Amino acid sequence: MPSRRRALLVLALLAALAIVSLLAALMAGSLAVAPGDALAALFGAGSDQGVGGEVVRELRLPRALGAFACGGLLALAGALMQVLLRNPLADPYVLGISGGAGVGALLAMLFGLPLLLIHGGAFGGALLAMLLVFGLAHGDSSWTQARLLLTGVIVAAGCGAAVALILTVAPEQKLHGMLFWLMGDAGQIVTPWPALLVLLAGLALSLPFAREMNLLARGETLAGALGVAVPRLRRLLYVLASLLTATAVTSAGSIGFIGLVVPHLMRLALGNDQRLLLPAAALAGGTLLTLADTLARTVIAPQQLPVGVLTALIGVPVFLFLLSRQTGGRA
Repeated sequence: MPSRRRALLVLALLAALAIVSLLAALMAGSLAVAPGDALAALFGAGSDQGVGGEVVRELRLPRALGAFACGGLLALAGALMQVLLRNPLADPYVLGISGGAGVGALLAMLFGLPLLLIHGGAFGGALLAMLLVFGLAHGDSSWTQARLLLTGVIVAAGCGAAVALILTVAPEQKLHGMLFWLMGDAGQIVTPWPALLVLLAGLALSLPFAREMNLLARGETLAGALGVAVPRLRRLLYVLASLLTATAVTSAGSIGFIGLVVPHLMRLALGNDQRLLLPAAALAGGTLLTLADTLARTVIAPQQLPVGVLTALIGVPVFLFLLSRQTGGRA
């Protein structure tokens, strides 16, 4: 019972931090908005809130919600990938999905297509990479974690080469936008609702299988002996993690380390019970990316930084610290 209360307390704390991060995102910027004014802009009459209210409702709120959704998607996908591959170093980009999205988006930018088709190209490229990896790894019906991981690494390398080729032949006036997209940019989120709906759907689809995932994390043989349909569960986890990653990358570009570091931190705080780990990872990932995006657009305002740069700057030392702790614990 104490451990259950502790877990619920951590979830409540994460929910409170998520609300605080969203409020901070609404307040911070070139035009500072007081907390009361930000809340009034959200729940007030609307047209009588002045310029600050318009900025909060029309600019900052969609971007903050979109960043939160993408962070939650990446963290949830990372938690699922780590169960699927039984590898704590797995993250949403390890299977080449981000690379496929990058190729699709950059091709759309190269040909001067509108923003909607850029998003469509990114999502199509991510799905094509997913199908390619799954098809190659499952070619002779002997699908294993090692084969899936190796196939994903190879596809990711091929996508990286294609991205480099596109950047080489792209005209100079398009390079800045391409590079900004590759490094992550929550400012390109037009509407956050599709990503939020996919995040909620991902949680709704994955939580009923949390018990099976707990068993799978202990080994396929044990899971199969206890009645888990391992092949079906692996396919579900792969497709779901791929779709979550594709949605996040389509919405905000390539943003690293969220899906790698956040599940680690939540596992340290809550243990390895997927019933708690999955919603906690979604909340923590959304909070982290929201705060990182707020810093990205305010730290050297009016110039904006790619949010992927900040997540890497945060994620690298945190992950190295976690790795050193694990190494020391084994020693």
